[in-house]
Amino acid sequence: MGKHYDQLSLEERIEIYRLHAGGISRAKIAVAVHRHPATIGRELTRNGRRTKAWSRGYEPGRAQKLADRRRRWDGRFKLARQPDLLTIVESRLAMGCSPEQIAGRLALEHGHTRISHESIYRYIYHRSAQKDDLHRLLPCHKARRGRRGPRGGSPASFIKHRRPITERPHNVADRSTAGHWEADYMLFAKYGHNILVLHERQTRFTFIDRPENRKAPLTTRRIADILRSVPSHCRKTISFDNGTEFAEHYRLHQSLNVQTFFCNPHSPWEKGGVENTIGRLRRMLPRKTDLDTLNPDDLDRYIDRLNNTPRKCLDFRTPAEAFSNLQPTVALQS
Repeated sequence: MGKHYDQLSLEERIEIYRLHAGGISRAKIAVAVHRHPATIGRELTRNGRRTKAWSRGYEPGRAQKLADRRRRWDGRFKLARQPDLLTIVESRLAMGCSPEQIAGRLALEHGHTRISHESIYRYIYHRSAQKDDLHRLLPCHKARRGRRGPRGGSPASFIKHRRPITERPHNVADRSTAGHWEADYMLFAKYGHNILVLHERQTRFTFIDRPENRKAPLTTRRIADILRSVPSHCRKTISFDNGTEFAEHYRLHQSLNVQTFFCNPHSPWEKGGVENTIGRLRRMLPRKTDLDTLNPDDLDRYIDRLNNTPRKCLDFRTPAEAFSNLQPTVALQS
């Protein structure tokens, strides 16, 4: 057997068919045609599978047509035609990058588009349908594309001085100005394990903290401590969901002159920036993580990695770069 893999020829398939029909084992067939036993097994399995329209098992002519059609189909995918590019994409997927990050970074490095994120997704899901499980390299490991339906309840009526997000200034929605924040808790399987996440909408810069509990007084104090570390012009509004841990939000009006707003019930996507950030943190901190096994340096390392990852929405700058540009003296410690 040579060092480089060549596609099976029609003559080889005829020989495989003849020996297989004669009851010869796959290992001996492999020796006879100078191929690896796994190649023989894969050939008989993929091209000899019985269907409703075909019940005769392996047949060399049909196997050749199936192989030719499969190669034509794979030829529609840029990654199938460019193995060097495929190697780069797979290595970056294995490092936790999303297809958008890979495509954008390659364009930044080469000065032109090498491949689109949609081409990467199409190839991944095509190969996953062939049982290659490439989707497991995606950050969210999703076997299918699409969104899940909404769920959960809302204790909005228990929150005093609550203002709906519809009253928030209109320029917050388009992210054209800095200083508008979103906050939420990242929950874990073990009771009492939570991380407070604060996300700045324009720059996507994120702070995290681990309070001892999720009670409203402590939550408000921790948020205030974090926001005091940034200049006053970078703390204008903050948006929450309707969890009772944010019930003392109005104290932020008094201490920091920060306006607070709440999502509509059952509408967490209205603070989509922090929801997206929590999803990104889940890649490093799965729900089953025991936070007691981590020290503050570990959490600092995770948030530094998040804040120093290039983002498409920032023209592939990092959130740390974008946030530091607001004012040179902004503290970037989490």
